[in-house]
Amino acid sequence: MRVLVACEFSGTVRDAFIKAGHDALSCDLLPTEKPGRHYQGDVRDIFCWGWDLMIAHPPCTYLSASGLHWNGRVPGRAEKTEEALKFVQTLMDAPIGRICVENPVSCISSRIRKPDQIIQPWWFGEDASKKTCLWLKNLPLLVETNRLPGNDKTRRANQTPSGQNKLGPSPDRWKERSKTYQGIADAMANQWSKP
Repeated sequence: MRVLVACEFSGTVRDAFIKAGHDALSCDLLPTEKPGRHYQGDVRDIFCWGWDLMIAHPPCTYLSASGLHWNGRVPGRAEKTEEALKFVQTLMDAPIGRICVENPVSCISSRIRKPDQIIQPWWFGEDASKKTCLWLKNLPLLVETNRLPGNDKTRRANQTPSGQNKLGPSPDRWKERSKTYQGIADAMANQWSKP
């Protein structure tokens, strides 16, 4: 299968599909953090390269529900949310037969459509909490592979006692928080591997 992993600089999902025997390419405006097949540039430029599957991770900075309160306080931020929503719709409408768009809880749900599935990393063997929405086109729901004990109220390794993410302010915080957990990447590669 030919797999495009859009808006990914980490190489995690790309490498999971390569390990599963597929021809996978990551694409981002940033260079890849791990050596491998990567197109540095605008993903819209390569939509027509004959992909069987696209998994897209659009930047959530202006989409995430946790940050939308800034739209009324910071001039120009609401316009950036509108641009981000247009980009998400472009990804969803890409001329590719099977698509997954992944993002945290965001205004995509209220402005475009509700997600097909909401997953947690701890369903896939990762000691972390990060509610992740999936908007799917011609793909089955992901089946949990290794659910850890507990529930949504259980504090995970990535959380403070108040439930917030442990990562403190830093220039790279957004990069670290945006990475896909390996357990989820492996589940996508193993469960969505049929052409």
